[in-house]
Amino acid sequence: MSKPRIAIASLGGTITMVSNAGGATGVRPRLNVDDLVSTAPSIADVASLKTETLATMPGASLEPKDLHRALEWARQAVLEGVDGVVLVQGTDSIEESAYLLDLYWDRPEPLVITGAMRSPETPGFDGPANLLASVLTAASAGSRELGVLAVMNDEVHAASRVRKMRASGVSAFSSPNFGPLAYVEEGRVVHGNTLTRFPPLPLTGMSGTSRVALLETHLGDDGTLLSLAREAGFDGIVVAGYGVGHVSALMADAVSTAIECCPVVLSSRTGGGTTFDETYGFTGSESDLIARGAIAAGWLDPRKARILLNCLIAGGNDRSAIQAQFSLRGGSRAKL
Repeated sequence: MSKPRIAIASLGGTITMVSNAGGATGVRPRLNVDDLVSTAPSIADVASLKTETLATMPGASLEPKDLHRALEWARQAVLEGVDGVVLVQGTDSIEESAYLLDLYWDRPEPLVITGAMRSPETPGFDGPANLLASVLTAASAGSRELGVLAVMNDEVHAASRVRKMRASGVSAFSSPNFGPLAYVEEGRVVHGNTLTRFPPLPLTGMSGTSRVALLETHLGDDGTLLSLAREAGFDGIVVAGYGVGHVSALMADAVSTAIECCPVVLSSRTGGGTTFDETYGFTGSESDLIARGAIAAGWLDPRKARILLNCLIAGGNDRSAIQAQFSLRGGSRAKL
C-alpha cells in the first residue's frame, strides 16, 4: 500500500530557532524545513513528503501577505496531488493565522498548522513530536472536510476554537469552549468531537486591505481609546467586553458614536464562553449595545473576531453582510 503524500512548508518560528554561532544573545529562526524533517526521521515511514521553506521568521512578525502566500502554496500542493498539507510557523500567532487560513481554505484535504514551544537547543524540544503528529493528522481520513487544524502536544484543535492559553510550556494550546477535535495516540489520530464547516470567503478579502482595531475594556474605561480609534480612521473595531459582552455607560456612548462611522463588534474578554443577546438590560449591557448597532461575536474570541471583521471589510461586505457572517460563524446559537 502506498504511503500518503504530505506537503510540508515552513514559515519559521521557535521550532526553527537556534543560537548564533557569533555569540549573540537568544535563539533566532535559522533552520529550513528539511532541517526540521531531519529531526523526526520516523515521518518518512508514514508519508511521502514534498517540502518547501517559504520564510524563516518569528511568528510575531508574520503578516497577512505571508499567509496569503502560504495559502496559495498549499492550494497548489493539493492540485498536484498531495493528501494533506502541514504548515510550520511560530506559536505566537498560530491562533490567529490558523483562523485566517481557515476562512479561505476551500479544499477537503486537511491543512494543519503546527510549531514548537521549545527551541531545538532546549531539553525536551517538542518540534519533532508536533511535526510527526501533524503529518499523521494531515494523512488521516478523519481529518478531511474539517478545514484548517492546529496540532500541538498530540492534540488536534479546530482553527475557530484554538487559543494559546499560556505563555510557555508544551501544553500552551487548548480549545476552552469545546475541547480538541482529536488526539494522536500510538501513531493514530482518534477523532471524537464534531465541527461545523462554513462556506469559504472569497479570496478578495484576503488580498484586500483594511484596518481593524482590537480594544479590551477595563475598570474605569471611559471610551477614550475607542474614540481615538474612530478618529484615526480605522475601518472597524472589535471591543473585548466584560463577561458576556458588557462595557461601562461611558464606553457605551463611545460605541454609539463609533457605530456611525464603522462596524463595531462586541466580544468577550474572558477567553471562554459566548456573548449573550438579551439577558441583561442595563446601559452598557449586551442587549443595550446590540440595540445601538453593535454586532455580537458570539463564540468567537476577540482575536478571531478581529480576523473575521478585517476579512469581511476587506472583501467589500456591508454592515448587513457582516452581521450575517458573524451570526453564521460565531453567533451565540451557532455551532462552531
